[in-house]
Amino acid sequence: MVLRITCMLFTLEHVGGILLFNRKKETTEQKKIIENIDTSMMCKFVIDGVGKKLGESVSIDDDILIIKSGSRFLGVPLKHVESVEKTLVVKGLIDFTKAYELGEKWRKESYREMNKHDPPAEKSKRF
Repeated sequence: MVLRITCMLFTLEHVGGILLFNRKKETTEQKKIIENIDTSMMCKFVIDGVGKKLGESVSIDDDILIIKSGSRFLGVPLKHVESVEKTLVVKGLIDFTKAYELGEKWRKESYREMNKHDPPAEKSKRF
């Protein structure tokens, strides 16, 4: 009887530990996606086909290049972006409405603005 209870407790502990502490592990596909992000497109000036400066690339979200343009963010699909020397060129016409929507979506999900804090209280003088 004692042996059965002991075996049952060990089994429950083992199964419960697996179920309670089972973390979602990254699959190989998720690891490949993370590894395949081309960081050479980051922190470069982005221009359109005519040569007009759009802004600077700040992030890549899935297959969308995030561009900081003034105080706004634009999202442009990577398939429309080509790297030329030290700049990125957006091929074709840009739908700014859709680009602003994609950029705003990214900003809300992953961009954290630093709030202006009150200056710290003056510390007592040492002398």
